[in-house]
Amino acid sequence: MNDLIRSLVEAYGPSGFEDRVRDLIRPLVEPHADEVTVDALGNLIVHRRPATDAANPLKVMIAAHMDEIGVMVTHVTEKGFLRFTNIGGVGSHTLLGGRVRFANGTVGVIGCDRLDDANTIHPLNKHFIDVGATGRDDCPVRVGDAAHFDRPFEARGQHLTAKSMDDRIGCAIAIEALRRLSAGSHDLYFVFSVQEEVGTRGAEAAANGIMPDVSIALDVTRTGDVPESRPMDVRLGAGPAIKVKDSGMIAHPGLVRLMRRRAEEAGIPYQLEVLEGGTTDARPMQLAGAGSAAGCISIPTRYIHSPSETLDAGDVAQCVDLLVAILSGEMDLA
Repeated sequence: MNDLIRSLVEAYGPSGFEDRVRDLIRPLVEPHADEVTVDALGNLIVHRRPATDAANPLKVMIAAHMDEIGVMVTHVTEKGFLRFTNIGGVGSHTLLGGRVRFANGTVGVIGCDRLDDANTIHPLNKHFIDVGATGRDDCPVRVGDAAHFDRPFEARGQHLTAKSMDDRIGCAIAIEALRRLSAGSHDLYFVFSVQEEVGTRGAEAAANGIMPDVSIALDVTRTGDVPESRPMDVRLGAGPAIKVKDSGMIAHPGLVRLMRRRAEEAGIPYQLEVLEGGTTDARPMQLAGAGSAAGCISIPTRYIHSPSETLDAGDVAQCVDLLVAILSGEMDLA
């Protein structure tokens, strides 16, 4: 599975510019779909119809977002340096000395204005990108061009590290689950969504088009297993995290019970997640139309929204196992 993960995480795809990721995913899912469509926002929607003898099938939406955080040029100085703004949750402490790559292949190095105190962290607007230009006229990028953070995928034993694990790892899990699922009793919509990092916009549009009965997001979550971390009962290597609550939604209790039951029946270790800051595509899916029973399978990840997001390969495999177990059986949410 590492080859799949590598191809996804190294691809270019800041929020609003997900075309290349979608082009990678589409040929991988088409052999396992009854229908594949792309909506007006750019969501890739993969429909798997229920078995012909299924009675009263539930409409189930599974969402993993294709986009990643990034930056966008706001101004090119006379000397060819780029001022920029964020696309999504970019932290100033992750910037200095980092590298970014634009859609046209241009690589830039992030610098910052003079520091009187070497321990100071400048705000984002005090940083610039150096693309090697000598002036505005020979600058290879322009205002409005977007870039992603440029880091390769690394497999370090069980630990996998890359930029954009958030949420290309969710996409990889969805692809692998699609490969393993046979026609069942549910009407399945796998949505590879856009613009999650700037307000879960893609999933909102898709959910309002699909109107699911049950919704499951696949996304990363933080851990509490590094020195002086914020206390959180999630750690790498302990299995999928079943979300109970985050700052944007409270998971449907019946769906949480179902996820726990399926994990226990299959012998899959799991953790319970209460995330105090942040949310996922589960929020707009929960609120679509008259509402749906929504939850989230979360992948424990260290250093989220940095160029070196890190997770455990065993957790990833078990997330696939759990998703397949949930979608293969009946969904009694009582």
